[in-house]
Amino acid sequence: MDGKDFMNAILREVEKAVVGKEDVLELLTIALLSGGHVLIEGIPGVAKTTIAKAFSSAIGLKFSRIQLTPDLLPADITGIYYYDQKTGEWTVKYGPIFANVVLADEINRAQPKTQSALLEAMQEKQVTIEGTTHRLPEPFMVIATMNPLEHEGVYVLPEAQLDRFMLKIEIGFPPKEEEIQLLMRKSLKDFGAVNPVVTREELLKLIQRAMEVKIKEDVVEYIYSLISKTRTDERLLFGASPRTGEHLLYAAKASAFLNGRDYVIPDDVKKVAVSVLSHRVILKAEYELEGLKAKDVVEDIVRETEVPV
Repeated sequence: MDGKDFMNAILREVEKAVVGKEDVLELLTIALLSGGHVLIEGIPGVAKTTIAKAFSSAIGLKFSRIQLTPDLLPADITGIYYYDQKTGEWTVKYGPIFANVVLADEINRAQPKTQSALLEAMQEKQVTIEGTTHRLPEPFMVIATMNPLEHEGVYVLPEAQLDRFMLKIEIGFPPKEEEIQLLMRKSLKDFGAVNPVVTREELLKLIQRAMEVKIKEDVVEYIYSLISKTRTDERLLFGASPRTGEHLLYAAKASAFLNGRDYVIPDDVKKVAVSVLSHRVILKAEYELEGLKAKDVVEDIVRETEVPV
C-alpha cells in the first residue's frame, strides 16, 4: 500500500460515520505520519469528537478519550501506583494517556497543572508517575478539541503547549449539501461501523516511508522564508519558532507521500503552512482590535512569498 492508497482507504472507511470533512481527515493523517499532534477548534456539534473516533477506528489503534474538566488532576491522566493486597506489591495503574490516539476533549477546561501533564506526553512521548518514567506506545498522537465560544471557566493554553501541536484545524458549519446529506443519513440511520484499513505494523512502515521522502534545498529555503517572514511582519508581536519549521518540513513530507510522491514540492508546503503556522504566531493588540486574525496574516505571507520553480 502506498500513501495515496492509504489516504483513499481512510476516506472510504471514515465515510461510514462522517459526512464530508476530507480536508480535516487528510490533515489528521499528515500529523499521524509525521509524529505530530492536532488541535481542533470548533463550536459544539460540528463532529469534532466523531471525526477523531472514526479516524482512530480506521487506523486500527488503541483509542482513549479524556473529558477534561477543571477538577481533573494530572494523575487522572497519567495513572497512579497503588498497593495490591493480593500480591503484596505496589502496582501501576496506567491512565488513559496510554493509548495510540488520545482524544483530549475541551483541553482548555483543564487547569494548567493538568495541561502540563499532557505537555510532557506530547513532547517526550513519555510520562512520569511518582518519579518513574514510562514510555508511551508507538505511534502516539494527541487530538485535542477546543470550543472558541467559551471564555468563562476555561484556561488559556500557554504558548509552550500550543507550540507542541503540529497542526491546528478549524471546523465550522458544514456546506448546505453536506448538512442535508447528514440529516438524510441520520433519518435513515445510514451509519456503519468503521473498520481498520491497516495493521499496526503496516502503519509503522508507512510512517517510516513518509519520513524518507526527499526534499531539495530550494524547498527547505522556501520553508525558512515562510518562517522568517512571520518574525519580521509588522502585524505580528512574535513569529514562529524553529520547531515550527521542523514541523512544517515533516508535514510537507507526509503530504507528498499521501499524494504518491517520494519528493516534496512547494505545493506540499503551501497545503499545510496555514495549519502549522497560524497558532504559533501572536498578533499585535492594535491589529486584533481591528478584527484581524493571525490566520489572515499567515495566509498573506504564504500568498506573497516567492515560490521556488
